[in-house]
Amino acid sequence: MAEETQTKAAEEVVAAEPSKEVEEPAKVTEPEPGSVAEEEKKEEGAPKTAAEEEAAGDAAAAAIEQSESFKEESNRVADLEDPEKKALDELKQLVQAAVAANEFVPPPPPPPPPAAASAEEPKTEEPSSKVEEPVKTDEPSKTEEPEKTEEPEKTEEPVKPEEAEKSEAPVKPEEPSKSEEPVKEEEPAPAVAADKVVVEAVAEEKVVVAAEKTVEAIEETVVPTAAPTEEVSPVADPVPEAPATDPTPPATEETPAPRPEDVFIWGVPLLGDEKSDTILLKFLRARDFKTKDALTMIKNAVIWRKTFGIEALLEEDLGFPEMEKVVFMHGLDKEGHPVCYNVYGEFQDKDLYAKAFGDEEKRQKFLRWRIQFLEKGIRQQLDFSPSGVCTMVQVTDLKNSPGPGKRELRQATNQALALLQDNYPEFVAKQVFINVPWWYLAFNRMISPFLTQRTKSKFVFAGPSKSAETLFKYIAPEQVPVQYGGLSKENDPDFTTADAVTESIIKPSTRQTIEIPIDEPCNLVWELRVLGWDVGYGAEFVPSAEDGYTVIVQKTRKLIATDEPVVKNSFKTGETGKIVLTFENATSKKKKLLYRSKKKSSSESI
Repeated sequence: MAEETQTKAAEEVVAAEPSKEVEEPAKVTEPEPGSVAEEEKKEEGAPKTAAEEEAAGDAAAAAIEQSESFKEESNRVADLEDPEKKALDELKQLVQAAVAANEFVPPPPPPPPPAAASAEEPKTEEPSSKVEEPVKTDEPSKTEEPEKTEEPEKTEEPVKPEEAEKSEAPVKPEEPSKSEEPVKEEEPAPAVAADKVVVEAVAEEKVVVAAEKTVEAIEETVVPTAAPTEEVSPVADPVPEAPATDPTPPATEETPAPRPEDVFIWGVPLLGDEKSDTILLKFLRARDFKTKDALTMIKNAVIWRKTFGIEALLEEDLGFPEMEKVVFMHGLDKEGHPVCYNVYGEFQDKDLYAKAFGDEEKRQKFLRWRIQFLEKGIRQQLDFSPSGVCTMVQVTDLKNSPGPGKRELRQATNQALALLQDNYPEFVAKQVFINVPWWYLAFNRMISPFLTQRTKSKFVFAGPSKSAETLFKYIAPEQVPVQYGGLSKENDPDFTTADAVTESIIKPSTRQTIEIPIDEPCNLVWELRVLGWDVGYGAEFVPSAEDGYTVIVQKTRKLIATDEPVVKNSFKTGETGKIVLTFENATSKKKKLLYRSKKKSSSESI
């Protein structure tokens, strides 16, 4: 570990080291375009030549303060210090308790009904106010309208129409009570008032009564007072039926006891496996061995993986073959770490840039592809056993990177940074920036104060002329791709990364020879390169026999930087002798020579 322009390069590297110590750089990226743009404007008036840009890049890389080299810690419990062991044990207990409490389950989405419920409340209040009005008027037509809301009582309507007509006559005197203009009708008013009191009492006891039945209830309550009690009893009969639903709660109490699920991350369980300690130590180191902070980080990471759909993403075909030349894995470093190369100069291709960052949907697709690539690399190339290699080396190539003012790229970078630093802690053993341009010095000065010593100790910077030499300090030449100064290339029929490369220095203004012995008849194949070339090269076979003849295999010729980076020759012989390689360096600079050879049986074709 899973990481564009110059901004992307630096930020993703920080993202690849996702820990608490590097959370700030994302905030710093915003002022970057302006400040860097100012320096770019200064340079517009006097365009730099290739040599000047290379020199400026080398000066910038040299000016960057190189921190003490990072030394990777052991994941063996026996090698931990006592406070670290104690923190690991405490974190295990916290994780175990969290697993038992199902705290690694994503929270359910918030229910949207609150708005609907608030909208229904006023509707329920309206019928109640309407029910009170009909009691005052006692008009059948008005009372029926509000009572229609009580749908269950509609079955009684066909039985009461005649009784309602009979009751209309005595109820008419109530109309003057509303207007209060006619004084003639004052006598029936007390009776009506008495009726209202009885109706209200009956309405409180009998909540669900049809409009027609209310009039009948008035007549019954005026004469026999005991009658209403008999009618109330049938209404009370269904009330005891409510306890019938009481047996359901015990059933609900038994169901909420789900068995805690096993929690996995990168295919490794958090507990109960020899690889679990390695995973927990990553989170502990990212949080300075603060157990509670580490537990919170683990919870958030596991929940994010579930909501992001990591397992399904691994099987998804995103259809992004163009990105294989932007980010790719190639070879191992000298300590066995997988090496991931990030080539942001590829985004100079406008079509590729638009396809990756043209709009928000495309940026999200690129982000998902980058996470998918990182996840596959982690599972396929890392080993979480206590003595295994569980980190990787990131090489970020800043050559021809798009300008820092690319807004879309910056947005994608910030999104990737936020996810990587929170969910992929301690996956970078070394971060090497190569082909550092002149403007990077300003950028590094801006972000450096926000980086901890631990993070800065993982960073290495190299200008254009020092990039290959810097890579060779950490990665053997046979593991470095040809485009970065090494001899490794895909589908090579003669050599693999298992064939070691020999390094040599050609001193300035000297003629130097390399001898490859041949002690049996064979086909000898060799390949070589001189970084930067600008030297003369020739090859010849010298037999062991004194009376033998020297055979010129390659006439001496001068090779320059624009020639093929790697030269491969072969020679088939039936006698013993040696191949002599001759190099002439007429320059005032020393040159780095890389070469290797392999013997094949005489029957094998070259």
